[in-house]
Amino acid sequence: MATIVNPILPGFNPDPCICRVGEDYYIAVSTFEWFPGVGIYHSKDLKNWRLASRPLNRLSQLNMMGNPDSGGVWAPQLSYSDNQFWLIYTDVKVVEGQWKDCHNYLVTCDTIDGEWSEPIHMNSSGFDPSLFHDDDGKKYFVNMMWDQRIGNHPFYGIVLQEYDAAEKRLVGKADVIFKGTDIKLTEAPHLYKINGYYYLLTAEGGTKYDHQATIARSKNLRGPYEVHPDNPLISSHAHPRIALQKAGHASIVQTHTDEWFLVHLVGRPLSREGQPLLDPRGYCPLGRETAIQRLEWNNDWPYVVGGNKPSLTIEGPNIEEVAWEPDFPEKDNFDSETLNPHFQTLRIPLGENIVSLKDRPGHLRIYGKESLTSKFTQAFVARRWQHFNFIAETKVAFNPTSFQQSAGLVNYYNTQNWTSCQITWHEDKGRILELVACDNFSFSQPLQGFEVVIPDSVEYVHIRVDVTELTYRYSYSLDGDNWTALPVTFESHKLSDDYIQGGGFFTGAFVGMQCQDTSGRSLYADFDYFGYKDN
Repeated sequence: MATIVNPILPGFNPDPCICRVGEDYYIAVSTFEWFPGVGIYHSKDLKNWRLASRPLNRLSQLNMMGNPDSGGVWAPQLSYSDNQFWLIYTDVKVVEGQWKDCHNYLVTCDTIDGEWSEPIHMNSSGFDPSLFHDDDGKKYFVNMMWDQRIGNHPFYGIVLQEYDAAEKRLVGKADVIFKGTDIKLTEAPHLYKINGYYYLLTAEGGTKYDHQATIARSKNLRGPYEVHPDNPLISSHAHPRIALQKAGHASIVQTHTDEWFLVHLVGRPLSREGQPLLDPRGYCPLGRETAIQRLEWNNDWPYVVGGNKPSLTIEGPNIEEVAWEPDFPEKDNFDSETLNPHFQTLRIPLGENIVSLKDRPGHLRIYGKESLTSKFTQAFVARRWQHFNFIAETKVAFNPTSFQQSAGLVNYYNTQNWTSCQITWHEDKGRILELVACDNFSFSQPLQGFEVVIPDSVEYVHIRVDVTELTYRYSYSLDGDNWTALPVTFESHKLSDDYIQGGGFFTGAFVGMQCQDTSGRSLYADFDYFGYKDN
């Protein structure tokens, strides 16, 4: 049995839903406003995972143009029944104010990495939907129900309705089967039938440091459900000093070796010298990640082995270890015809007229579009921060003729929080390298007046970011060998869920390549490679 070290899916990989098919294991995670939607990871041993699929890769399945920051795909649910995979997901259109406008859909596929079907609209009554396949062949749809009425708690309860797979629609009466505990904010329902009981696993307490997983059971599908005598099933709330915080939003799997495991959400806050431990508990630039714990059963109730808090290491299942080759190269030279699936764009797919691997072979050509504050068409290709210490690097050729044109390396949380190291144009200095920062929608240009002038003889500029836990800095090189660090230090915590407008956002930090041209002339930049190396 191999030891498993948590998190198993580092970086922004939240809301895990695990699904077993024979001896293969899959976890689906939320992607919010990042396209393609949903990440599905594959493992043979619950320890080693690789990105196997991004199922929502067509506009007809997911069009998030104009979606708010932290809108889009919340908490997908993956299941396998009737010789096919079933994927349930939400597209959240409104996040602020009194309403959560969201639409819930179903897509299916015979294989995990095939072409998934066109979506079937299920309902729009709330988020975190899930599909349960009962052993009598019937299927049921559950989701949390949103209550927008003034004075009411917005989390109304978990609602269940039958799904008719032949008619491809919900049928019959929708019943609220569980109102949750007094922790409230009851969401993320998953139903299981085990040993004659229906188990309803939910998340409560919100997805920050108060998060937990709550489990209840009933002999009847529609309830009433009794809550676990030692609830919560898992939480970090009572354990502020452990490394894995925010534990909650979970799902359960029984292995082919008849062992039981729980995958769940966690966050790893940065260490903060001299800061109070409890309020705030810290900042997680890597976002909400996925961890795994071993389960044991007692009196038909599941318990996390070692107590109801997350452990950094666990004993893996009695399965031979199967390691994968790395699925993201330390240096991507853009020699392929398709982008590595770890790269994503914001809200919509960027067609070859915006992002091309063919227009200049061996390069990623990006045609400049809207600014980094746009919720519509940003020409930005990025990947997650997955380590507290790493170097990301690129090499770009770009010849702007206007200050409205820029291209370079960006570290990004959302439209209101990012920094960029960009080549642009200045009336007096010509081509320059500058820094731009956006901090909760407060803008600065830290090198203003001291920008780096790029000689006409230089075609490519190498740009790098060194992230060292609490801070990060940009450097540049005009020859690829001699690097100069820019004299500005940025704080990593400003790219975390916990910092954004005082907390309550849901993604994580990204690093990537961006080209913008707000003149509307679509000037392109050529990126020769992109490197990401854990340090």
